[in-house]
Amino acid sequence: MKRAFTLIELLVVIAIIAILAAILFPVFAQAKAAAKKTAAISNQKQISLAAIMYCGDWDDKYPQTDGCDQFSSLNPALRAAALNGAAGQGCGTPPSTPGGTPNGYNRVNTYSWQKWFMPYTKNVDLFVHPGRQKDATMWANGGEIFNGFAINPALTGSANINVGTGAVLRVRNSWLGGTQSSIPDVAGAMLLFEFGSSKFNFSPMVMTTAEYNLPTPATQTVYPQAYREYWGRIFMKWTTCSGPNMAEISNEPDSRTVFANGIVLGLADGHAKFYQAQKFLANTPTVAEYGAMDSYGNCGTGSEVMRVAAVPNINLNYPMWGLTAQ
Repeated sequence: MKRAFTLIELLVVIAIIAILAAILFPVFAQAKAAAKKTAAISNQKQISLAAIMYCGDWDDKYPQTDGCDQFSSLNPALRAAALNGAAGQGCGTPPSTPGGTPNGYNRVNTYSWQKWFMPYTKNVDLFVHPGRQKDATMWANGGEIFNGFAINPALTGSANINVGTGAVLRVRNSWLGGTQSSIPDVAGAMLLFEFGSSKFNFSPMVMTTAEYNLPTPATQTVYPQAYREYWGRIFMKWTTCSGPNMAEISNEPDSRTVFANGIVLGLADGHAKFYQAQKFLANTPTVAEYGAMDSYGNCGTGSEVMRVAAVPNINLNYPMWGLTAQ
């Protein structure tokens, strides 16, 4: 007599498989996210080490240059001879900057900071976060990598030139001096960090309104965008926006801007670590501590430079931002 499975037995087996799948699939997803987080930490560490090698070659000075190098686009498609044949081609304002066009793919500045370290990494893929999709528009039009890793120009400083004439328009120096040795706690200071944004691939800076309004050529001093209320609206879910108010910011990370509930940091001494979003905020001063915050950052968007009435209170113990109480 031939034996066969009954319909009930088959349904029981199918039900068991479905239950096991329901249990295991989330575990697989978590394992995949953990692997991407580990890869992101590895990438960030290699970029941090590249920054140290840069400083070693440039008398301890961090890069802050602005310029235009032919064939330097990070996007290979924009390095084609048809696009880069003429001198000065691709040297316009990148699409990421206000009024920018798809003619800035050869610019070398804060918006394309990865180029500063390319001689040491030799690998564009290192600058792409394994758990994020880089912004397709910025990549296609300007060869810029957004929605991944970002640099903290408050430590490095930045510059702005007229690429047509070579005239220096602005030099924005770090309040610490722009060198690795000038950072009080290099093992704690955040040079690089994970930033899920299609607006910036660097941390916005803080400057006094008086210095911002200086006529060009100008030498200015920048401070870190170290406002808990600002980063809270970027990394956490929030309800309304009536100003710098932490009561409107939840304790739940926003999956649109935070991967695996945290942020990968590249520290100034060359190592990298993962911070839960809540820890990142705890290591950031509040408006009450740091000083008045203007409307450019109240809702977690802001501009490249936040203007404030007076120099922020830098006599605080928040080493992640390079702040150390004297």
